[in-house]
Amino acid sequence: MTAQVTDLRAVTGMIFEVQRFSVHDGPGIRTTVFMKGCPLRCRWCHNPEGVSSKPELSFTPSKCIGCGYCLRVCPRNAHRFTDHGHELDRSVCAVCGSCTEECYARALELVGRETTAGETIDLVLRDRVFYETSGGGMTLSGGEPTFQFPFAEALLRLAREEGLNTCIETCGHADQSRFDRLLPLVDTFLFDIKETDPARHTEFTGVSNDRILANLRALHAGGARILLRCPVIPGYNDRDDHFDALAALARDLPRLEGIEVIPYHPLGESKIARLGLDPDRRAASASPDDATVARWVARLRNRGARVVNENPPGD
Repeated sequence: MTAQVTDLRAVTGMIFEVQRFSVHDGPGIRTTVFMKGCPLRCRWCHNPEGVSSKPELSFTPSKCIGCGYCLRVCPRNAHRFTDHGHELDRSVCAVCGSCTEECYARALELVGRETTAGETIDLVLRDRVFYETSGGGMTLSGGEPTFQFPFAEALLRLAREEGLNTCIETCGHADQSRFDRLLPLVDTFLFDIKETDPARHTEFTGVSNDRILANLRALHAGGARILLRCPVIPGYNDRDDHFDALAALARDLPRLEGIEVIPYHPLGESKIARLGLDPDRRAASASPDDATVARWVARLRNRGARVVNENPPGD
């Protein structure tokens, strides 16, 4: 093993999940590594546990069996039982994880752990046989993988050493130099476009889309293989002008793999509650029905965009 690879294996990062046998994050069967930390604050965030770069405590009161072990081990007395049941005082919680180690019912779980690139790639490589037979590999997601750039780069370089297919799901909000360095290490960029109107993008995500679009165009010019992933949230960006702008963007980037429409799902709302985050971060929206998604897909296709979604009912 070379010294360079040894150094890469020692690079540390913060992850919150490693999802094996994933079939929605790139071609074939994949292992998706979810990394913590994101520069955006999307109103409809699907993975709010990936926004903070630090570990967080997830608490699901309905799972609590009242054993009381968390009270005994918590060094700050953050847990208490009242007439209302098990209550957690997050204002004094240090997120040390002691209570999660004693919670057999998994009502308390630590979200986020520090690991090394070597440990992570070893876990990914357990399923090499499935990658080889399906054309799959490793996908980095989050959060935003470029937020932990040294860790993301180390994982991708190690994957390259092992001959794995690599994908990265990115919001595109990072210095262009980071994408320049990742370009030769990534087979497919799953590039999110959340909103095409500049003012609305800032309102919905907390940042401008100027850097995002500039990075998208630079990657395209550099020969990157790119699939646009476009979350559509009723009441936010399900507008005709947004779909028209997406189609126009695709026409300007003729080598795109296509557009994937991602209908809103309220999974993130329950996570916000379990993490004790501000409830105002919940999107005031609902999942669209199949007919609505079919109309979105049809509008993009009618304007010349290549949409990779399987045809929903009614299309």
